[in-house]
Amino acid sequence: MSYLKRIIYNCKQATFLIEKKQLKRLSFREEIEMRIHLRGCGMCKLYNKQSHVINDMVQQLFQDSMKNELKLDDSFKADLQARIEEGLR
Repeated sequence: MSYLKRIIYNCKQATFLIEKKQLKRLSFREEIEMRIHLRGCGMCKLYNKQSHVINDMVQQLFQDSMKNELKLDDSFKADLQARIEEGLR
């Protein structure tokens, strides 16, 4: 199989590159390979879009959770302390 055909038909490598690109910059070769594959593979194009949406949503959830500090209410803390003390006896 020629090198170009391996790029065109290798969805596993393409999805790997899609995920890698979200974490760090791809090499020039990897970027070209991914673009060639995405030109001809509708399923990987869809995966690329979905992956970006999911990644953006997770980042947004993480940022939102960092803004809102979670605090335990005092009755829960007292109940938890009592259960811990009971377990230590």
